[in-house]
Amino acid sequence: MPNTFDLILFRLFVFWYVSGVILLTFSILPPALEWANAIFLILAGTLGGTYFIRNYGFVSGVCISLFIIIFTILVEWVGVTYGLFFGHYYYNPDFGLFIFDLPLTIGFAWLMVIATTHVIAKQLTIHLVKLRFLAFAFVGALAAVIMDLILDPVAYLVKQYWIWNTDGIYYGIPFSNFAGWFCLAFVIHLIIYLLLLTKWEFNQNPYWKKRMVILYVLMIMMFTILALNNGLFFAPIITVTLVVPMLILYNTKKESHYD
Repeated sequence: MPNTFDLILFRLFVFWYVSGVILLTFSILPPALEWANAIFLILAGTLGGTYFIRNYGFVSGVCISLFIIIFTILVEWVGVTYGLFFGHYYYNPDFGLFIFDLPLTIGFAWLMVIATTHVIAKQLTIHLVKLRFLAFAFVGALAAVIMDLILDPVAYLVKQYWIWNTDGIYYGIPFSNFAGWFCLAFVIHLIIYLLLLTKWEFNQNPYWKKRMVILYVLMIMMFTILALNNGLFFAPIITVTLVVPMLILYNTKKESHYD
């Protein structure tokens, strides 16, 4: 059974999530509350970090969470500064506390992405024996890119959380962004797999395992609603077309000793 902290944390996120969907969908979020975007990302990342802690132990969970936050912030800083990995872009100040032209909250956003896709990738590759580490990293990276297919168009065109200085055929987003997402997520998942090699057989915490999948779906739902509400129809179609089979496969996988 989850403890009181876990219950309160997830319920707080759900409250923030529902409030955000309503305010953003109807464009009634006042400028004075733009800071709520940063809190939302921090809460989402905290959920991911809590999953790692509950499932792999406090020390391992904290180390993995800090690694994800620090590593992704470093990569994003290189990307913003030199135009590497994702293309040429810069962030809007609405993301919260900035340091060296980069919002610190972006690390928490990546923590959410990696934690949710970690659970999905682990379930989809649990029965593999040979090259499981590569399959796990590949599936995790693919799941991350699927999320980004709906996240980026809305964040860029609707909310302008970040601005591209280059162009691309997919809503003006350069292909290098999605390639960068895949490569970064692949490397992080691979490193996490190797770090957790001796703990890979640990039973997944049922409460947080389920909520990571829910969190993955909720994030896609939020950006799908915002996309449709703003006339962006292709992004929801392609995202749903890819995510539904993946989640069906996830749910039809036979129960194993990981659960």
